[in-house]
Amino acid sequence: MRFIIQRVREAAVEVEGSVTGKIGRGFLVLMGIEDADDEAIADKMVKKLVNMRIFDDENGKTNLALKDVDGELLLVSQFTLYADCRKGNRPSFTRAGAPDHAERLCDYITEKCRELVPSVQTGSFGAEMTVSLVNHGPFTIILDSADLA
Repeated sequence: MRFIIQRVREAAVEVEGSVTGKIGRGFLVLMGIEDADDEAIADKMVKKLVNMRIFDDENGKTNLALKDVDGELLLVSQFTLYADCRKGNRPSFTRAGAPDHAERLCDYITEKCRELVPSVQTGSFGAEMTVSLVNHGPFTIILDSADLA
């Protein structure tokens, strides 16, 4: 499982011209799922995500988490996070999770996040989406479940 976490001042996602999710200060999270991922991995990733201390404290140090700043989450599924570009110029997506498995885990992650964060918005699984954001920093973190202990 891979999360691309971007600290944002604001972010939104649209599907066919309609906004499906919009947040102010918080994290835009692009989520990639592979077939080997399960709920136990998702639980570890969600715990790490919501406790990530990358907001500035009163001394300008990145020491505050979402809960400390009343931050919001915008979760967007993105199978392209598992693109394999080793051969040729056209990426392969064979490592990306099967759509039914990935959608189920994305829904699970969303529900787990909603238990911990008051404001959680989402994109639309499998849809072509337009994502806009104002990245604050810029500050972007790559969180890969393979790197978690």
